[in-house]
Amino acid sequence: MNSIKIDSANFTPSKIVCVGRNYLEHIQELDNETPEEMVIFNKPNSSISQTLCAERDAEPLHYEGEICFMLQDNALHGIGFGLDLTRRELQSKLKSKGLPWERAKAFDGAACFSDFVSLGDTDIGSLSLQLEVDGKLRQDGGYELMMHKPDQILAGIQAFMTLEDGDIIMTGTPKGVGQVKAGERFVGRILSAGRELVSREWRVE
Repeated sequence: MNSIKIDSANFTPSKIVCVGRNYLEHIQELDNETPEEMVIFNKPNSSISQTLCAERDAEPLHYEGEICFMLQDNALHGIGFGLDLTRRELQSKLKSKGLPWERAKAFDGAACFSDFVSLGDTDIGSLSLQLEVDGKLRQDGGYELMMHKPDQILAGIQAFMTLEDGDIIMTGTPKGVGQVKAGERFVGRILSAGRELVSREWRVE
């Protein structure tokens, strides 16, 4: 099982629960329909990777930077930055046939994370993310742009699914998604009121 660090200690998520289409401008950039209810899908522990790759089975991958929470005692406990990697071509084919997304979203290597830090008394309403690629800001957004806020997301998931200590919630991505290319330098960070809480750098393989 893959593990991630929080405050220098290891934790092992049993699963990653993801929220799709949670930022209006991202919905618009992909020409998707705005959902009436929260869109939820899962990634397994095996999708976690320390390596950011440009391709999977010869298909280009696309990145989506996200604010992520680690659960403890049925509450939001830790905060980190995550990359939701997508086989966009395969996803489009599956969607067109009304089929599930797992093969395009839950493959090995489909989730990369920074370390996590405890939320403590951090104001969740002050949280935002930034993603830079080769020094250029690609994504910038956070709490104020979310259609479903973190507490709503947690309650919505818990209404039908048991969350274990260490599970991760990925809260959706703002506009600015795109293709991952070999050799690029990705830097993702989580901020609270403009102050950096945690960050991670990847060099694409």
